[in-house]
Amino acid sequence: MNNCRLYIVEGLPCSGKSSASKFIAGISNGLLFDEGSGNHPADYEFSAFIPDSATEFTPEEREKLNSLSQKQDKGIVVELNKLDGALFDKAFRYKIYDCLDWENERRVMLDKWRSFVQNADKDSIYVFNCVLLQNPMCETMMRFNFDKELSFEYIRQICKIIKPLNPTVVYLENNEISRSIKGALAERGEEWLNAVVDYHCNGNYGKAHGLSGFEGYISALEERQRRELEFLPQLPVRSVVLTDPQQNWEETYRKIRNLRTR
Repeated sequence: MNNCRLYIVEGLPCSGKSSASKFIAGISNGLLFDEGSGNHPADYEFSAFIPDSATEFTPEEREKLNSLSQKQDKGIVVELNKLDGALFDKAFRYKIYDCLDWENERRVMLDKWRSFVQNADKDSIYVFNCVLLQNPMCETMMRFNFDKELSFEYIRQICKIIKPLNPTVVYLENNEISRSIKGALAERGEEWLNAVVDYHCNGNYGKAHGLSGFEGYISALEERQRRELEFLPQLPVRSVVLTDPQQNWEETYRKIRNLRTR
């Protein structure tokens, strides 16, 4: 696996993705991009895609948006933290993830992945904390409640795009989901927990399955992990599943290190 130029660490919240990503970046001398880093080459954190067809913006607002944005097919992408006031409120309705319609989101995100591959430094190794499975599953499953076949096809399309980088997915399977979430509360806080419970229970998946509260959140995560583990062997990328890494990090790191020599 020495010719791998992209490692993607996946798994549920509190499964150890950050620790594993940092370790892989350290032993590979790779460029680490964590979730929420704000400068991710293959993802958007707090940006909006405003289609050319949007009519609610005045000519003056359009001029300002164009000066702050990147031109995309059929629209523009603008970082929302560059906006304020009424213009921010209008643009937020087109936020990538959470607000944007699926047709536009899918096209914009696939273009972002293509741009990353085309512009990737040929001498660099990239290490991503999630984005291949987590973000697509949060959208297609939790937000939209699409059939799992659509989730799979979308992720498979991303995998085909990143194939030239010979990627490896390291999946951290968690068989103690509830305990892991509760164990992270001291660091992440009740506000974080309330937000993720709300997201998972009040999205279309949660509503369709009558989910509520902490138990509903855990139920959604269990099903998401089941689907992701079902998808992995069928995807056109190399992958490895490490079970319950938090139980023995020394052993987990040994297994990760061995990946580099295969």
